[in-house]
Amino acid sequence: MNDDVPSPGEITADTPFTTDDDMYHQPPNDDPYWVETNWWSFNIPERHIGGWLHARFDVNRGVVTWRVFVWDPSGADLGRLAYYRTGVDQPMPEHPDLRDITFPGGGFSVKMVEPLMRYEIGYSDPDNGFAVAFEHRAVHPPRRFTPGEPPAMYSPHLDQLGHQVGELVLRGESITIDSYSIRDRTWGPRGGHHMRSRKPSYQRGEHRVLHPGGPRWREIERERGRGRIQYIFGHSGPNTGFLGFVRPQDGDAAGWSPLNHGWLLRDGRFERLDKTASRMRNFRDPRTGWSAHMEVDLTDLSGRSMTAEGFSVAHMCEGGRGSNALMRWEFDGEIGWGEDQDGWTRSHWTKLMNALRATRSQEA
Repeated sequence: MNDDVPSPGEITADTPFTTDDDMYHQPPNDDPYWVETNWWSFNIPERHIGGWLHARFDVNRGVVTWRVFVWDPSGADLGRLAYYRTGVDQPMPEHPDLRDITFPGGGFSVKMVEPLMRYEIGYSDPDNGFAVAFEHRAVHPPRRFTPGEPPAMYSPHLDQLGHQVGELVLRGESITIDSYSIRDRTWGPRGGHHMRSRKPSYQRGEHRVLHPGGPRWREIERERGRGRIQYIFGHSGPNTGFLGFVRPQDGDAAGWSPLNHGWLLRDGRFERLDKTASRMRNFRDPRTGWSAHMEVDLTDLSGRSMTAEGFSVAHMCEGGRGSNALMRWEFDGEIGWGEDQDGWTRSHWTKLMNALRATRSQEA
């Protein structure tokens, strides 16, 4: 790394990323859970299509797991998705360069065009009539959030809005990509013991709620000690939109959950959210448990505010629990597109679904 880059203890939310952050980083130790990720998303609103390309590099193990998937209203599970393919624990070459790489085992490619700002992304599966190629043209330099707070407890994390321009080939049909969506990067320990809560109440098997009451499913949704977070975003273009990390476990009985990190984009100016004044209320489909409708109130640190309302139009359920939802948003008289990423552990999800499926009140 450059000598002028602050040590981790000196990094704040205002510390800029450097060109070194386009590359893989040297782990500080031999922790087998040291991971670097890179993620690219796009959408095609007219077809209600969402898409991901994601790679997790387990650096000290020397292997990468990559995934490419596209979803639309035709199906959410792996057997019905518009497209899904993954390469698990593929051996990485020595000293891989993330600025110009094709992930092994038939994975996607990343080529840096302009440091921190422009990238070419590509992938092809001719046997299945599928390909995707687009350029991510960043709207702004990548932004980081406060280290030591969820979700960046141990890891630097960057988010960046980009204009994705290119082409998707789905079942042999060529479809134009012209969207505004997000890429992100994270590096640091992930998984194993790093994901276990250290709270004594969690270790005792207790999952108390901060504000008891309200509908039973909402109480389950905000049980503490589960390590759950929702990631929502939506943009109508380069000048208007939002991104936020939701903390359901800090929510109230009426269903309002605070957003502890994120941005408000208005008139082309980004500003971090005021986490004391930004919140989201989610309404779930009782048949699937997935997010169906959201209300979001946003206020940034300069006092600007925005109200957004979103509806899910397509879902992708990779693990049989929560979903990645393509969201249609309305805010400031504009229509925006983005996602709701709703992650759960299986036991917690089962508990939520049991509550949503209940047909009679349980006796005390």
